[in-house]
Amino acid sequence: MKLLLSLLASALLVSADEGMWTFDNPPTKLIQDKYHFTLTKDWLDHVRLSSARLNDGGSGSFVSPHGLLLTNHHVAREQLQKSSTAEHDYIKDGFYARTQADEIKSPDLEINVLISTEDVTARVAAAVKGKSPEEEFAERKKVLAEIQSESTKKTGLRADIVTLYNGAEYWLYRYKKYTDVRIVFAPEAQAAYFGGDPDNFTYPRYDLDMTLLRVYENDKPIDTPNYLKWNPKGAADDELVFVSGNPGSTQRLDTVAQIENDRDNTLPNELKLINARIAVLEAFSKTSPEHARQAGSDIFLLQNDVKELSGEQRGLKDPHVIATKREEEQKLKSAVLARPDLKAQYGTAWDEIADAERKSASRIKERFFHSTDSRLAGIALDIVQYVAEIKKPDGQRLSGFHEAQLESLRYELFSPAPIYKDLEIARITGALKLDIQEMGQNDKYIQTVLGGRTPEEAATDLVNGTHLDDPAVRKKLVEGGEAAVDASTDSMIALARKLDPMRRELTKWMEENVQSVEQRGGERLGRARFAVFGKSTYPDATFTLRLSYGTVKGYAMNGTEAPPKTTFYGLFDRAAGFDYQPPFDIPSRIKEGRSKLDLSTALNFVCTDDIIGGNSGSPVINKAGELVGLIFDGNIESLVGNFVYDIESNRAVAVHTAAMTEVLRNIYGAQALLTELGM
Repeated sequence: MKLLLSLLASALLVSADEGMWTFDNPPTKLIQDKYHFTLTKDWLDHVRLSSARLNDGGSGSFVSPHGLLLTNHHVAREQLQKSSTAEHDYIKDGFYARTQADEIKSPDLEINVLISTEDVTARVAAAVKGKSPEEEFAERKKVLAEIQSESTKKTGLRADIVTLYNGAEYWLYRYKKYTDVRIVFAPEAQAAYFGGDPDNFTYPRYDLDMTLLRVYENDKPIDTPNYLKWNPKGAADDELVFVSGNPGSTQRLDTVAQIENDRDNTLPNELKLINARIAVLEAFSKTSPEHARQAGSDIFLLQNDVKELSGEQRGLKDPHVIATKREEEQKLKSAVLARPDLKAQYGTAWDEIADAERKSASRIKERFFHSTDSRLAGIALDIVQYVAEIKKPDGQRLSGFHEAQLESLRYELFSPAPIYKDLEIARITGALKLDIQEMGQNDKYIQTVLGGRTPEEAATDLVNGTHLDDPAVRKKLVEGGEAAVDASTDSMIALARKLDPMRRELTKWMEENVQSVEQRGGERLGRARFAVFGKSTYPDATFTLRLSYGTVKGYAMNGTEAPPKTTFYGLFDRAAGFDYQPPFDIPSRIKEGRSKLDLSTALNFVCTDDIIGGNSGSPVINKAGELVGLIFDGNIESLVGNFVYDIESNRAVAVHTAAMTEVLRNIYGAQALLTELGM
């Protein structure tokens, strides 16, 4: 594999088409030099305000002046699941609201639109100046909480502190937040996810992975003057295209010690945990069709995680990948050690981070195998910690309970989404069996949860003895404060009270031995990169708005060429090749409507834009600022993109607007939507 992102002798060179760039530092010169296109402030502002973050882990964009928002089916899938019943399965059957009155309110989706950003690095640096390493972590936490709280009170906007370049910079991001989001259109899951897990993270693809939502405020659709005009022709071969979305996280600036710990410890344990959970859910699904419906989305999401993490693991086992990362690190280290001033400030950071990684590995099992895999147990712990944390000064609270975060936390905590008790029992039982297998029967956490019972008995007692599946009960406990929580005899609350000290001990240990050390070391290495190379590159992804760019372009694959686009011809051909058997079956509505489709219409396409998980649902945009596609995946070669980018084979996979237009018109009869989209 030809790997890029290499540190050269005197500069950190970023390959053309590489990078997830912040909107305050866009790759203007790189784009101008290669594509002769200039990013203007008006263009960037329009794209930023047309883009959205979906806080259940994806991206989206406004596509009409009336709050209509486009994202992926798989991003909206949890909301479809939570809105479904045994009688109305919107995942299996799809959904279309022919009028606004028919739109379905999602239970707990939050939409964020980035309004402004502010560099607060100087204030953070001043707060920690002169502090000991032990004091730095607490002081930094305090000042970051203050900045967020002040901003929220002043503007009424959601305030998030974003750490960039491993802590060399701190930025305040302000978002307009919306929580009234309604489902407008979703195709059948089999149309959105044709090919299932075998085709996931592959290309060529044939997926209609789209969903349309509408954002409301005060019970009315919001006005969205900034929206992406729908271009029904879609992206053309070799066209320059941009992706505006919220990539979750990357580790391209991590040290070799951090990457090796991921390879040797974090990823193997994470995969073991997820595979065990999938096995539990698949067994539960076989017990009845309704159980299969209840567990379906969880299986879908976990299988996606397995494929993604397995790809990362394979990449990190490639000796060339590690050799390249070692070379990058050594060149930065050599440049730092060659200058006495830089050596004095930053020279020990690598060794300190490596020591923290060794300590982290010593307690890795606790982080994965002290788990009940239970939504009810998670809610209980949130409630127990909530009533305790809000009594503390903001800067001393656990992460997630700062004043600026409470409104969003309460929104999630009081979600009316259904919780299925039979599923909870199965998940808890499976999790406890795995905990015992990995930690041993005498582990304190396991003994506390079991209380002398078998995993099946403990799970059944815990689930049958709780009323936390009722949002009103949760709200009453929160409003009653510590007195109500301490007096509660609810089984899940009682267990959370016992487990809370263990969670806090591990959190405190991680902060003191790992996070504080790596935060301080990361900041120093970030400043070292600036000192040696300047601000010539992009920061790691942080689930905040970024801009990527590239061209629609195929690539060499398996001794042949992968095409830049696929068509409806290919969809029907691939299905026929498997005799229309799952997961290569086509929904009857599309199969029977074949004659209504122009089969030469582009369905999916690939581009060289640099993306990662979290970019799902991101718009693909042309130079005119129009929507020409919808990101929904990366190819299998891109999975190591968490650590490195390779323009030769790394591709983002998108749904073509021509395909979305074709099916809305000729399969789903959604003319009202097409009219709203300007067609």
